[in-house]
Amino acid sequence: MKYLYESFTFPPDQSFTAKKDILGKREYNTLQSHVDFEIILLENYKGRMLIGDHIADINGAELVLLGSYLPHCWQYHRVRDCTQLPIAYIVHFSPYFIGREFLEMPEAKELNLLFDRALGGILFSGDTINRVRKILQQLLEASGLLKIIRMIELLDVLAHSKENIVLASPLSKIREASAHDQQLTRIFDYIYRNFRNDITLEETAAVIHMTPSGFCRYLRKKTDKTFVEILKEIRICHAAKLLLAGKHNIAGACYESGYHNLSNFYKHFKEVKGLPPSKFLKQYRAFQEISQSNSISSC
Repeated sequence: MKYLYESFTFPPDQSFTAKKDILGKREYNTLQSHVDFEIILLENYKGRMLIGDHIADINGAELVLLGSYLPHCWQYHRVRDCTQLPIAYIVHFSPYFIGREFLEMPEAKELNLLFDRALGGILFSGDTINRVRKILQQLLEASGLLKIIRMIELLDVLAHSKENIVLASPLSKIREASAHDQQLTRIFDYIYRNFRNDITLEETAAVIHMTPSGFCRYLRKKTDKTFVEILKEIRICHAAKLLLAGKHNIAGACYESGYHNLSNFYKHFKEVKGLPPSKFLKQYRAFQEISQSNSISSC
């Protein structure tokens, strides 16, 4: 798969862009990333999406908010309704499109949280899709100050939605940074090859010829995380993938991810994912059912 970095230039009379595209019947096999944020609503679309380290099927309507530099790709297979065309509403914008001072206001607290979570990509479902679709249609027709108002309204709906999940692992942003740092790349390569085993801080530090104390300072400076935190997140994200793939039960995912007992696994899973593995699976399946109920019938 190819990788493409896109750089958008906004027209001189626009601080962001919004468009509606009719998708061609072809495979999209290029991972893309860009500094600007992206809101995309796909309609009548069957295929697969790749966002960071997250891979999932698309079956109808999908609404996603993507943060800066997050690799993503939409693989189009076919339409769900043969009588309709597959379309995409796409908005590209900078979080500072109306000024940095705006995000420093106390009223913008939820918006800042939304932008932070968007670094991993956010998938929305339920009535949020219907509300956003309506605003997007109005946004395409708006101009001047009304266009700004519609954009803020759109972001407000996303910021207050409870019908969403973050897609990519917490380490996606760190892996993006490691692409520009050879030492970080060597560290992550070593951890990914060995996280199922009992790897230690000392042996990982030796990979880049550092003392354990120097390695800890270096890792904290580069990633804002400790070695233990990074190892934990890699193991738990791997376990989550195994669970969602349906090939392992909780105990199997635990031992396949480098843990030797369920107690530590449950504790770390809740720390990384915010809930225990059984509830994580239940929430994900419920989310999938909501998404399916909002999709139109297949051909």
